[in-house]
Amino acid sequence: MKFRRSERLIDMTSYLLDHPRQLVPLTFFAERYSSAKSSISEDLAIVKETLEERGIGTLQTVPGAAGGVKFFVKVSKREAEPFINELCQLIGSPDRLLPGGYLYLTDILGSPQVVQKAGRIIASAYADAKIDVVMTIATKGIPLAYAVASQLNVPVVIVRRDSKVTEGPTVSINYVSGSAKRIQTMVLSKRSMKEGANVLIVDDFMKAGGTVLGMVSMLEEFNGHVAGIAVLVEAEKTEDRLVDDYLSLVKLSYVDVKGKSINVEVGNFFDR
Repeated sequence: MKFRRSERLIDMTSYLLDHPRQLVPLTFFAERYSSAKSSISEDLAIVKETLEERGIGTLQTVPGAAGGVKFFVKVSKREAEPFINELCQLIGSPDRLLPGGYLYLTDILGSPQVVQKAGRIIASAYADAKIDVVMTIATKGIPLAYAVASQLNVPVVIVRRDSKVTEGPTVSINYVSGSAKRIQTMVLSKRSMKEGANVLIVDDFMKAGGTVLGMVSMLEEFNGHVAGIAVLVEAEKTEDRLVDDYLSLVKLSYVDVKGKSINVEVGNFFDR
């Protein structure tokens, strides 16, 4: 079946977006559309230009007989800035304040549109990094972790508070909660992750960073490497912050629980 160029461009773009960071040989598209490789190369040049102009991503060409193209998500500042500013306004409502200076984020993390956009922005910051796994803890941050992982085309590993029979043998560690200063437990299935994996840690909210540091300690049990740490919201003025090198989209710059006052700013995403 012969495809028109317009049909090829639409289908080709859809396939590349659904398979980020995966090498797609030119022969795959040539056979898929019954077209010459020269025509496919011209089509890919159009797709690449459009993706870059729209701030969606870019195509990387891998030369050679075994080469092809890879799609990498790249969110431009022009696209990210209005979304993050809107997220600040959404999170900045005093009605979201909970005891201890935490925020009610369930509705935001339950919105597919918000989570997918946030996931694309975070993934774009690590698109060129070597990442094998996205790790998170079994809390409200799971949807965000999956959104990031889908753009990086890697699996998600979920650290739990307690072991489950369905996960088989587990590794368990104790860690100190950064905000509550309590000893807590983390558990991860031995089958969840290969030795020496490069891991991107993703969480929804970071106060002192005890939970994130706990996940870093868990990685040591698997001889894993921290490829990056990303959070949706960080609490800025926190004493004894346990984590220094991280990415955040939103920052709580001031919180007054008694006065029900909250000030939200853009995180450090644009500073990295």
